[in-house]
Amino acid sequence: MSEPQTVILGVGALIERLLKGQFICKTTDEDGWRALQTPATRERVEEYLSHINRTVASAAEGEVFFCGYRLLGDAERKVISSQFKDICSALTPMVEWLVLVQEASGQDAPLTEGAAIRLTDLQSRIEDTPAFREQLAKLSQYRLFGSTSSNADAQIKLVFKRLVELGYLVRPNAEKQIYLATGKLDYLYEVIRFIDETEGLQLEAQAETASNQRELI
Repeated sequence: MSEPQTVILGVGALIERLLKGQFICKTTDEDGWRALQTPATRERVEEYLSHINRTVASAAEGEVFFCGYRLLGDAERKVISSQFKDICSALTPMVEWLVLVQEASGQDAPLTEGAAIRLTDLQSRIEDTPAFREQLAKLSQYRLFGSTSSNADAQIKLVFKRLVELGYLVRPNAEKQIYLATGKLDYLYEVIRFIDETEGLQLEAQAETASNQRELI
């Protein structure tokens, strides 16, 4: 009788993180990520969550885990609606930031989980390119980031600080200006694709257009 309870207590920290709305991936919590890929542990976590109408959901083909509702009633739908509105309000600044990082870094593809960003290198490229500086100034003033500074150094550091707080980036070593993208970004891409397909917003096309316009500057 005591063995299942002992196991549940052993994954208590993982369950707590899920219930706090955190996204579990190899970058944010490799031990927890591996545990959720283990059928026996996953079953025990699900068993606990089922008592409070929760379940383990996943994104990016099972590479990112988060907590979802098992059954949807009026109260649950209100929570999900509120969360969805928050994500939608962040889409424009997030898409613009992703485009800026991709272009300034000279990458062919957008950031995905585990990708490293060296802030000093990125900042140098942005400051050396007027179009990038203008884009940083614009996106840093969105409510999501809330910068009031006209200084590029202050702007980019505030943006990265907020992205860490929001769970899109982690900074493994406080002594180094190196950030890693988390699985929450991959989750965001799925949300963007879903909205694009259902609402016809064509966010990817808008981002590509913005990119082409900057190339003409």
